[in-house]
Amino acid sequence: MSRKIALALVSILLVFGLLFALRGLLVVPMLERAFGRVMVADIRDDLAPGLAVGICGAGGPMPDPERSGPCLVIIAGENLLMVDAGTGGARNLNRMQVPIGEVDAVLLTHFHSDHIDGLGETGTLRWISTANTSPLPVIAPRGVEPVVDGFNLSYAKDAKYRAAHHGVGVAPLSGKGLSARPFGLPDAGASAVVWDQGGLKVVAFKVNHDPVQPAVGYRFDYGGRSVVVSGDTTQSENLERFARDADLLLHDALSPELVGIMHSAANKAGNDILEKITLDIQGYHASPTEAAASAAASNSRQLVFYHIVPPLVLPGMDRVFLAGVEDIYSGKVSLAQDGMVFSLPSDSTDILELKSRL
Repeated sequence: MSRKIALALVSILLVFGLLFALRGLLVVPMLERAFGRVMVADIRDDLAPGLAVGICGAGGPMPDPERSGPCLVIIAGENLLMVDAGTGGARNLNRMQVPIGEVDAVLLTHFHSDHIDGLGETGTLRWISTANTSPLPVIAPRGVEPVVDGFNLSYAKDAKYRAAHHGVGVAPLSGKGLSARPFGLPDAGASAVVWDQGGLKVVAFKVNHDPVQPAVGYRFDYGGRSVVVSGDTTQSENLERFARDADLLLHDALSPELVGIMHSAANKAGNDILEKITLDIQGYHASPTEAAASAAASNSRQLVFYHIVPPLVLPGMDRVFLAGVEDIYSGKVSLAQDGMVFSLPSDSTDILELKSRL
């Protein structure tokens, strides 16, 4: 090694050593700048006018290091709506630079625990982040009332603590908690208008998640663009009817092959409970190929799998999950991950997938 190269390497090492030694002093101004940017950042500044969908939770009820519980955010003009509130979804909204204090309402597809277990945190973060003076509306089929009442009861003491600690200027008690906004479950072939404000129209339609009832999906129309969210369902002709010509279809899916492997492993291990569960769950979710068939039948332009079961934690599992899909559906297919954002500009046919916000 030449003398010049050796001196250069020593110099580099000295610089890195000095930076490491001063890291405590350097991190403070870096944090000041970073916190300043984060506190004023708003995802909507990066979106073209139109309809957008953010994935605040792409997973299901099983522990998943890559995907949080089911949670979507719909952005359309001044409208900001959540669909379901699974574990971690509310925190992901903050990380995605979605102003949770401005969420207008949460729409629930059904009352399974993995779709509602983040409601308390969602309501609390929305309340205190902008001193909201009215509770978070929770729009869902009839039956939502006791769900909301339960969360309000569970968080009642927490709300009093926060108001006492921060004062009503930050935590006005009129804004604490949740407010149920029930609607009647529509029959097959019919729909219920659950939101019609600021150019955004949202209709609910029945899906099949038996024995879970009620269960609905939602269609969002804004600026000539459309998004359909399946909720949890088997392959559904009713969904295909309401997803007709949608730009984006977000569909839940369970891989029978992968869950079947779990079922066999549970059997061999003598785990009777898991063996039964991994058998039962295959009967009330669409498979990836069935979801693809619905996307094809409805002429949806792009299919996004979310509520992905089981977690795809090993290399190659995604290929097993998607096996056969491209033979059925010719449109673009995406596997949702937390932080993904799909932008559908008005007066356009583009579907833009923005860089993950996480």
